[in-house]
Amino acid sequence: MNEHDPRHDDPQSARPASPEPPPLPPEARGEDAQGAAARGLRGVLLALLPFGGGALLGLLMRVVFNGEPGSAWAPMLTVFILIAPVAIGALTVYLAERQRARRLRYHFFAPWLSVTLCMAGTMLFLLEGVICVVLIWPIFVVLGSIGGMLMGALCRWAGWSKTPTVYSLAILPLLLTSLGIGHDEPRRLERVERSVLVHAAPDAVWRQLLDADHIRAEEVDRAWMYRIGVPTPLAGLTHEDAAGLTREVRMGKGIHFRQRSADWRPGRYVQWQYQFAPDSVPPGALDDHVAIGGRYFDLTGTRYTLTPRGADTELSIRMDYRVSTGFNWYAVPLARWLIGDFSDTILQFYRHRAEAAPGGNRPAPPRV
Repeated sequence: MNEHDPRHDDPQSARPASPEPPPLPPEARGEDAQGAAARGLRGVLLALLPFGGGALLGLLMRVVFNGEPGSAWAPMLTVFILIAPVAIGALTVYLAERQRARRLRYHFFAPWLSVTLCMAGTMLFLLEGVICVVLIWPIFVVLGSIGGMLMGALCRWAGWSKTPTVYSLAILPLLLTSLGIGHDEPRRLERVERSVLVHAAPDAVWRQLLDADHIRAEEVDRAWMYRIGVPTPLAGLTHEDAAGLTREVRMGKGIHFRQRSADWRPGRYVQWQYQFAPDSVPPGALDDHVAIGGRYFDLTGTRYTLTPRGADTELSIRMDYRVSTGFNWYAVPLARWLIGDFSDTILQFYRHRAEAAPGGNRPAPPRV
């Protein structure tokens, strides 16, 4: 009896198995791995090149524009504020497009990273402080995106070389400031008014307005100006002399100044004027560009008004200030927001203190 062998059904089974390729020697495997690592590193460096190039350009321009406030090479000049971020964005996209075509999304957002790296560099080399970087970052990234989109359009549709465009944007601020263009610093006098209802008698509120000691950071740090680096107040104590009221104000990092008043009525209102001594703001305590009483910003007066509302008191604040930049269209709304936010915070501070004091009408409600 013949038994059926299933191996005879498949003609391929009769063929000998093809030999497997011999394994690579260890040296070849190592060289292949090293080559892959080198290619990966090169790819990473090429991807980072546009951002590093844009950031380096911005940092070099900031080094050039490092003059004192009011000088021909001050960093607050309009030509630097407006053109430098455009040049950063344009160079970022130019270097990226030299590698391969990019999407519009890249043209718009890639300059943000270059601008951020540039600003990190200015802080690393002590050219800028945190306060100025936070305040100027929004306008820089918007202008950087504009520069990136313009360069992207040139790379996509224009037929001429884009290199002169990059050089022109980098040189343009130097040329304009040398010609005295963009040095204007128009003055804008602005005012912010806020009010709050305090559940305490006017006399109790008045005492807090004159003397606020042992101020804790958590009582006022909700204000954005303190969140971005302005030192919080420590105390404000008032005494009366022949010239009127004098309030000694102390803040963190050794900042100190006086508020003087020759116009007040106890329990009703007080008008403060600010006095700054040469040592009121120690070096490094505030950025030079945002120093109170400086070339670009100043507080010209603060008025508190107390209005009886039955057993309560309506406490109002009016803050007058000056902004002097060549880009007031950006600086004035920014200052209005910061000072308005501070006004709301300081009114809440006085409200909590007055309501919690023995002279208050009722305990202060818990803070949310």
